[in-house]
Amino acid sequence: MKNRKIKLILVLAIVLLLLFTSLNIFTSYVKMKKTVEESIANQSLEAAISIASSMDIETYKKFLENPGRNEYYWEIRRYLNDAREKLGALYVYTLKIDNPKISRAMVVGYSPNDYMFEDYPIGEETIIPKEQISLAYYVGKTFVTKAMEDVRYGSYLTVGAPIKDEVGKMIGYLAIDISTNTLDEIKGKVLKNNILLFVFNGVVILVVVGSFLVLQRWYQKEVAKEVGVTEDVYQAEIKTLITSVSSLRHDFTNHIQVLHGLLQLGEIERAQKYIASLSKEVQTIESLKLNTDHPGLSILLQTKKLAAQNYNIDMEFTISRDSFDKIKTTDLIKILSNLVDNAIDAAIELPEGERKITICCTADDNQYEFKVMNTGSTIVEKDQIFKQGFSTKKPEQGKIRGQGLFIVKEIVLKYDGEISIGSTNDLETTAIVKIPLKNN
Repeated sequence: MKNRKIKLILVLAIVLLLLFTSLNIFTSYVKMKKTVEESIANQSLEAAISIASSMDIETYKKFLENPGRNEYYWEIRRYLNDAREKLGALYVYTLKIDNPKISRAMVVGYSPNDYMFEDYPIGEETIIPKEQISLAYYVGKTFVTKAMEDVRYGSYLTVGAPIKDEVGKMIGYLAIDISTNTLDEIKGKVLKNNILLFVFNGVVILVVVGSFLVLQRWYQKEVAKEVGVTEDVYQAEIKTLITSVSSLRHDFTNHIQVLHGLLQLGEIERAQKYIASLSKEVQTIESLKLNTDHPGLSILLQTKKLAAQNYNIDMEFTISRDSFDKIKTTDLIKILSNLVDNAIDAAIELPEGERKITICCTADDNQYEFKVMNTGSTIVEKDQIFKQGFSTKKPEQGKIRGQGLFIVKEIVLKYDGEISIGSTNDLETTAIVKIPLKNN
């Protein structure tokens, strides 16, 4: 069932990836086509304005007085055809717009070999939409049409600019027809030249989505690893706790049997003395309740307290009432568990009456401080203790030494903290970890 869900998620991720990639490429394609069309139309419009302003206005006005294929017509036609050839446009011609509904072509610049226009009547109505004609008639501004289909002349779009006389009066319009085939050729060249851009955009999306999936998988593994480490630590501590409780229960059973025997023999005074000797142990058990708001820390210190008790080590605590939530629970457990274990290992080398460990966990506005002090032999090789694999303990079968302090230092450095370990001549060792609190 789990494998099926994973496969379904992977298939869905791939489908979404392909969908987003295709959508991105299509959007880029449409946007580029539109940009090309607008660019060509704007260039053509600038050309229309330039051609209109450079016309021989007097000659054109004389043609308008008597429209026909006269000398004025041929002069204007040659000018328009020359402009058409230079532009590579379909046609360049003048328009008469004397009402807001229709426009009429007056002089068309075309090649002498273009027999289509040999019988072209002067003043023939065009298919320019009313919207552009009305804009030209009432406002006298430039215009650009969308692509239009003409049965006789094919598919094209038209741009127009007003022709004005010397006093600024509009006497007509200069129009340029641009074949959609020309547009398609230019768009094709631009798209071909930018195919790498489309591929790059697709690759970028693939990389981004792929990176997201990889990071998500990595994060899940890291979370699982952290959970596994936490579980291992807690299981180890719980096993220690169970062992300690079992030991206490066994001792308690023995004490009850001794007291029962003394009472049966009538040795009441000796029974009272025996009970008094047990009071210290009972007080130790009661002292396991810690005044801390961190459940993980509480469990850890309680198990270490019971472990120390099994070795007859006197262990004391000073714990701030703080949640210690600026450091991950797994990291906090690793730091203190390794430091306390080292302290216990050092303390048990001394006679029972000299075994002592003090643990202080304090917090203020600037930092957390974790201090573990223990009696034990003096540390000589202080510059080696944080190296991986180094240990002052004797090697044991199947047990890897020299990992604890190395792990602690790596965690402390991750939080930009400090760790120091020092020994005094009176056989006391102190390990101090300081974790700065960053103000977000």
